[in-house]
Amino acid sequence: MLRHVVGTRYVTPLREGGSLPGVVEADDLGTYVVKFRGAGQGPKSLVAEVVAGELACRLDLPVPRLVVIDIDPVIARAEPDQEVQELLAASGGANLGLDFLPGALGFDPVAHPVEPELASRVLWLDAYLENVDRSWRNPNLLLWHRKLWLIDHGAAIYFHHNWPRAGAAVQRPFRADDHVLAPFATQLAEADAESASRVTTDLLTEVLALVPDEWLEGPDFASPEATRVAYVDHLAARVAGTRSWLPQGVAA
Repeated sequence: MLRHVVGTRYVTPLREGGSLPGVVEADDLGTYVVKFRGAGQGPKSLVAEVVAGELACRLDLPVPRLVVIDIDPVIARAEPDQEVQELLAASGGANLGLDFLPGALGFDPVAHPVEPELASRVLWLDAYLENVDRSWRNPNLLLWHRKLWLIDHGAAIYFHHNWPRAGAAVQRPFRADDHVLAPFATQLAEADAESASRVTTDLLTEVLALVPDEWLEGPDFASPEATRVAYVDHLAARVAGTRSWLPQGVAA
């Protein structure tokens, strides 16, 4: 399971994100960027964060450490913003925390070229998970200690917003023309050969087991475990076979 911590102090909102994440201190003396379950995107965005972040980690891509952070709405009592107060009131219980990277810089593709091997592996994962939110307008990449870090994956695996049509999306093509790393990703065929072989059903099952049950409850399936199985089945089918979702010109 993901490590659990308890939020002890709400520090500040991060208004760059549409879901209004916030910086929160926890009882392990760590500081986290918290994605709240009560935000407009709901718990499914937290599921996407876990699936994408943990798969990235297992594919040796740099992502902040993830934790489940328990939030008591009372920690926002000193926050004057009514929107924050309402968000915290709707987010009691388990939320998602990502290690805060102090002093990190936003990624600029002009000032910070990326090695083709790394760029290709990031683009492969984004194509596999249908992460539409790494464009040049909103890269969702940070530079920290001279290293590229991947953040904000709540928009990935968007098939789960319409389960009845998820099967038809298994081989849905991914358009990479707006992807911020596309100009550097000249080794996609190599990235596909290396990454696809590592994404097994066992690995997907392990990653989905990290998602708290309460984020998987809902009308789509009878139980959280049935929901996990549906995610694993979809993602396993997507990585198998011809992988026609790969950006055009890349051979599977």
